[in-house]
Amino acid sequence: MTRIEKVLYTGKVHTSAGGRDGEARSDDGRLNIRLSSPGTSSAGTNPEQLFAAGWSACFIGAIGLAAGKLKVKLPSDLAVDAEVDLGKGGDAYFLPARLNVHIPGIEREVAQALVDAAHQTCPYSKATHGNIHVKINVI
Repeated sequence: MTRIEKVLYTGKVHTSAGGRDGEARSDDGRLNIRLSSPGTSSAGTNPEQLFAAGWSACFIGAIGLAAGKLKVKLPSDLAVDAEVDLGKGGDAYFLPARLNVHIPGIEREVAQALVDAAHQTCPYSKATHGNIHVKINVI
């Protein structure tokens, strides 16, 4: 396991005992949301949506780093559509995921190189590597 040398940021969130049907609040007050189980009509978001949002935002940052190294100017309409499934196999739960990456105006080979590099450097991608099934699509 790789150890970090310097902590750049620590996200701190308190989640109530309701868990999937509770509330989550960050220590700085920027995040204050209701949670709900997937597929219910309850108000609030669910952990899978939050994970998808965090991963897609981080992945865009990693694409930006890769583009800087390759001296590629990214379009302003670059986007990542993240899909995180909550699934079950036997008695175990799993989170397969897909990242659908849109980099308009960039040649497909260059876009693929950026995405491949991003998947190697994005902390979310590193955390999930070998743990869950991940499919990355350049759209």
